[in-house]
Amino acid sequence: MTMATSLGTTSAEPFSVELPEAFTENWNRIDGITVEGNRITVDPKTYFFRYENPTWLLADWDLVVAELLSVRDTTDLTVEQRALDFVKVHGRRTNDPAEVLATGYQVAARLFREEYLADPGLDHVTAAQLKALREATTIMALNRVELDGHISNVGPCWFFPVVTGVVYQFTEAEGQALDELYHGAWFNEYRRIECVLAHAALGGRLVHGCQAQVDMKGGCVLPYGADLNRFRQELDGLSPDWMSRVEAMGNARA
Repeated sequence: MTMATSLGTTSAEPFSVELPEAFTENWNRIDGITVEGNRITVDPKTYFFRYENPTWLLADWDLVVAELLSVRDTTDLTVEQRALDFVKVHGRRTNDPAEVLATGYQVAARLFREEYLADPGLDHVTAAQLKALREATTIMALNRVELDGHISNVGPCWFFPVVTGVVYQFTEAEGQALDELYHGAWFNEYRRIECVLAHAALGGRLVHGCQAQVDMKGGCVLPYGADLNRFRQELDGLSPDWMSRVEAMGNARA
């Protein structure tokens, strides 16, 4: 693991956050994560596979709710442009990973809320799958990709279908079904628009590691303008080893 050396005010010490929801206790099976009810503690030294740039771009969630979530495409502006402009105006840098987790939860709780289970086409989604999506998305907010496409921060929860197999003991088929929800089936056009706008709070847009088929590669919120070609090439080269390490965490605790 590579630790940042250029940011003197940034610490690799464990950090904690209290969230509105109690997380599944079995997150303790993942190296570097400790869950005690609503409190999540992450130890960067053991959680991250790579931790090169522990700074993130955030926007205030309350401002996103008040000014952005209700906008829609017009003949002049798309929601993507609205989100980009919002990030340019309101985005700020932080080196507080606990704040990132808290913001990640707010985004996840909005996107994966229980009322959607009543929508046509989502009646097959279970409460456990929805909770897995919400919890994993929260922790995935700690990932980071640079503008040049380089993956600078990545931990086990990048590969959330594999991680949730360890945490929830999902079968491979259940993990693939969760991956399918995340990278396509959940986000019809209405929920896709909400996804674009909500992720402005995390300074970018959601990019899936999967392409045309489920391959368990998860995804990340990338800054607008990031080099997707380098991102994809780097992920393809590194993900088999990382996914194997996640699977081993489950085997070690079996």
